[in-house]
Amino acid sequence: MPSQKKLRKKIKPKAGSPEIQNIPLSKKRKFQNRLLKWYDESGRDLPWRRTEDPYKILVSEVMLQQTQVDRVIPKFHEFLQKYPTVRDLAEAQPEDVRKTWYPLGYNIRPYRLHGIACEAMERYGGNIPSQEKDLLSMKGIGRYTAGAIQSFAFQKDAAILDTNVMRVLHRIFIGTGDPKKQKPTLWLLSEKLIPKGKGYDFNQALMDFGAMVCTARKPFCLLCPMRDICHSVSSHE
Repeated sequence: MPSQKKLRKKIKPKAGSPEIQNIPLSKKRKFQNRLLKWYDESGRDLPWRRTEDPYKILVSEVMLQQTQVDRVIPKFHEFLQKYPTVRDLAEAQPEDVRKTWYPLGYNIRPYRLHGIACEAMERYGGNIPSQEKDLLSMKGIGRYTAGAIQSFAFQKDAAILDTNVMRVLHRIFIGTGDPKKQKPTLWLLSEKLIPKGKGYDFNQALMDFGAMVCTARKPFCLLCPMRDICHSVSSHE
């Protein structure tokens, strides 16, 4: 497993990246304040937002990969009723876990989640670790999932970058080029924009904003609170 230093080196953008260096502080503050205000008024009430249990948050994050929220909610409750703890999941048969997972699809995910539970039992006494380096050392946990667990379970100001977040940050702060090719810059943006001590709400807000306003198709630009600071709003009107 590569060291944390090497992991960061792989995704570090070039020094002096203009997308980062040229963002006015006033724009950053407007984005932060407007996003948090929007989330306070319009954020979704989701079951995994009613817990700080890192295991439950891990389950939700793995389920939400490639799957819509409305399909995940009932399965999230069913899965946790059957496997309420890390130990329960680790002691289950992988094939039974897969059957419980049905019909969410992408069936590598239940095996991956079961493997994480087994590793957590073996290495951390049944706990999901809170440190980034420990989370990233576990097979099946990548940078986004590690950031989500740190942010949502342990209240840390850890960055996240899923499809929704990448789209929001790219449209508002960059506006041109292929966001997939700009992921190092977008990761750095995600880190730099988090208001101190507000990582939980800010990251949840980013995901909701991408899912509800700054959508992949037909974004609601006319009603968007970021309209006057967005680099790409004109192309979606």
